Amino acid sequence: MKDAPLKLFNSLTRSLETFEPVHPGEARVYSCGPTVYNYQHIGNMRAYVFADTLGRTLQWKGYRLTHVINITDVGHLTSDADEGEDKMERMAAREGKSAWDIAAFYQEDFERDLARLNVQPKQHPRATEFVEAMIAWGKRIADKHCYELDSGLYFDVSTVDDYGRLARAVTEDGEGRIDTVEGKRNAADFAIWRKTPEGETRQMEWDSPWGRGAPGWHLECSVMGENLLGFPFDIHTGGIDHREIHHPNEIAQNQAYCCTNGLDNAENSGARIWMHNNFLVERSGKMSKSSGEFLRLQLLIDKGYHPLAYRMMCLQAHYRSELEFSWEGLGAALTRLKRMLIGIERLNARIEAEPAGQADMSVHQIDEAISDDLNTARVLVIAESIAASKGYASDRLTALRECDEILGLNLFGLNRADLRIRPKNALLSEAEIEAAIERRKTARADKDFATSDAIRDEMAAKGVELMDGDPIGWEWKLG
Repeated sequence: MKDAPLKLFNSLTRSLETFEPVHPGEARVYSCGPTVYNYQHIGNMRAYVFADTLGRTLQWKGYRLTHVINITDVGHLTSDADEGEDKMERMAAREGKSAWDIAAFYQEDFERDLARLNVQPKQHPRATEFVEAMIAWGKRIADKHCYELDSGLYFDVSTVDDYGRLARAVTEDGEGRIDTVEGKRNAADFAIWRKTPEGETRQMEWDSPWGRGAPGWHLECSVMGENLLGFPFDIHTGGIDHREIHHPNEIAQNQAYCCTNGLDNAENSGARIWMHNNFLVERSGKMSKSSGEFLRLQLLIDKGYHPLAYRMMCLQAHYRSELEFSWEGLGAALTRLKRMLIGIERLNARIEAEPAGQADMSVHQIDEAISDDLNTARVLVIAESIAASKGYASDRLTALRECDEILGLNLFGLNRADLRIRPKNALLSEAEIEAAIERRKTARADKDFATSDAIRDEMAAKGVELMDGDPIGWEWKLG
């Protein structure tokens, strides 16, 4: 039975709330997507593993899911407020390409990473597809909520009730990243439309009642959310950094557009529930894109780690907790995933020799765990317990399939060999390593330990560590 009430943490109210869909039987979710001016680092990708887990859970519990992850291809400045260069235009100038080509290239790479992480397909609308709708939105709210400066059209945050409640700007430290723009009425006011400065030409610019220019970053999510999901929709997700500026500004626009009042009624924000995943922390400083070879998914693959090891790493922690990245931790996650696959292989080997058993009752345990604010760490423990428990193999495999519908680790589409990826800088091919292991197995069986040790030392000299004590079989890794 999947009847446990789904409890989700609402950042707007700072409390656990029972999910009750706006439209019976449906779940409509909007997740803030990437600005496609560069590759995405793995910290960005944690947000989409979290959003995918949420979507999988809603589907597992029987809801018909509509899930949107937008693509920001215009409007995001190098500051999250209203100063600096447009990220797309800056990268286009740096690479000598058009902003449109930059967006297409990095969107394709982002979607490739999603597929590698087994993120289910979502709608990926581009901001540039909705510029006319953004201009219409601006016209609707301009008279009551906006004012013009030489640099564009700005939203006056004093015109809506409870501005900044999501960020707890009044009772906490406030919004420290707002930059000063000369002439703004309030420090937190933000751009709805940014005029192209006189004498300049941008690659991405449009005519509007406020001059030729481009929409502000915050406007796109309001417009796409309303156009594609309708107000109010069920859940809005994003990284915790969006909780401080981007989402409060989005909420203010939604209030203005819908002519609604304060946020004691969460639906006035545009969504019933706002959810945010915490940061991925990397202590060496290599997470930053400014550091050069930053941690992107391809770098993990180049070093020999299957991308689903990173998904496992994310699922081991609660989405609202900080997650510290380390290569040791990633290796441990890979080993955990490998053990789960071996457990399933062993169950599959037994299933033909066993009769069908009784209906497995572990679905209730899985339901209670995931309904507790997406407690994936607990679901993983339940899955491992199911694999190791006594009972009919068919029942245990059925329960493990239920787990994997939520976890998205592709446990029934992979085998152990799939997880072994040859690192980019490996000196030996996988076939050469496997041949050496077979020679060493033969030598050990013949009690020729001198040859066995010589093969081990030869492999070590070439960077391959043979793990004799591996409890799950003959294994190796690159040192």
